[in-house]
Amino acid sequence: MLHDPNRVYVFDTTLRDGEQVPGCQLTTPEKIEIARELEALGVDIIEAGFPISSPGDFQSVVEITKAVKHPTVCALTRCNKGDIDSAIEALKYAKHPRIHTGIGSSDMHIKHKFNSTRQEILERAVESVKYAKRAVEDIEFFAEDAGRADIEYLAQMVEAVIAAGATVVNIPDTNGYCLPDQYGSKIRFLKENVKNIDKAIIAVHCHNDLGLATANSIAGLQNGARQIEGTINGIGERAGNTSIEEVVMILKTHQNLGLHTNINTRNFYELSRMVSTQMRMPVQPNKAIVGSNAFAHSSGIHQDGFLKMRENYEIIKPEDVGFPSATIVLTARSGRHALKFHLERLGYKIDKEELAETYQRFLTLADSKLDISDEDLHSLAVTRLVKE
Repeated sequence: MLHDPNRVYVFDTTLRDGEQVPGCQLTTPEKIEIARELEALGVDIIEAGFPISSPGDFQSVVEITKAVKHPTVCALTRCNKGDIDSAIEALKYAKHPRIHTGIGSSDMHIKHKFNSTRQEILERAVESVKYAKRAVEDIEFFAEDAGRADIEYLAQMVEAVIAAGATVVNIPDTNGYCLPDQYGSKIRFLKENVKNIDKAIIAVHCHNDLGLATANSIAGLQNGARQIEGTINGIGERAGNTSIEEVVMILKTHQNLGLHTNINTRNFYELSRMVSTQMRMPVQPNKAIVGSNAFAHSSGIHQDGFLKMRENYEIIKPEDVGFPSATIVLTARSGRHALKFHLERLGYKIDKEELAETYQRFLTLADSKLDISDEDLHSLAVTRLVKE
């Protein structure tokens, strides 16, 4: 089914799963703006919403299908005809529509959420895929809480929904429960034991409750999954979803994995800021890839190594993700090399003796100030320093 077995498809659910964060609801125009930027980023699938959930969500899906041309536009449903009918209607203008339907696969969900049995759930899953398939060719099925599901039953479910017409099977770690080796083993088991698995793409959809969403997603890809689902900045319910920018840059950095995406990584930083602003959800400074401190160096040892050769302390170039530039932050932990770098940046020539004297006064100032500004550096520069 796959033309390129090493191509990883990127499924963005910022506008659906990401928007479920309390206080992060978006207007339809805001969603359209983000959707267009996701298209420019190069995502393959945009999950535009859950049409049955509200008239506003329905309309947002409709408008997003009109606003983008290249990505597949996906609508979420539960395994019932009303949800699916609503999704079919919302996707009627989509150039590349997909219905994403599914149901719980763990005994926890089957017994305590649906008050049902494994067999009844299996029948509902198959019936829903067949029903959706009558109107839309591209059907993704999610086996909710697959991270805690019995593996033999999960394999039975996956085989049945592929036979019913599913083109993608999503194996979510809904509660962020799995360890990477456990999750990777689940994906590998499905690859090796579901006889019709070659007729569908396996998708990984991981949550970050234990901080393992990115690691689990990579483990899934290493074991045969070829679609990654996540959000910009890793936003989402509870502790969030897999961070798309993290997975994409891991694949780009570790080229020995042999996997690649069609993402324009230089768009990450600006899109991260847009999502953060519109959803009123600050990005933590130490967030990987897009955090404000992601390329900031403050330790003297690190600064010295970075200034000698940036690869000493940077495995990603800031410009590769659209980050303005790496920064050498002056603090009381900074060394002479960093101070010299900034003084020369401001146009001062300085020899070794002058640097030693200036550095001592710098340390005294840095102990009393959190931020050292250019004005501070000008005042520190001794009068005998000559500007170029």
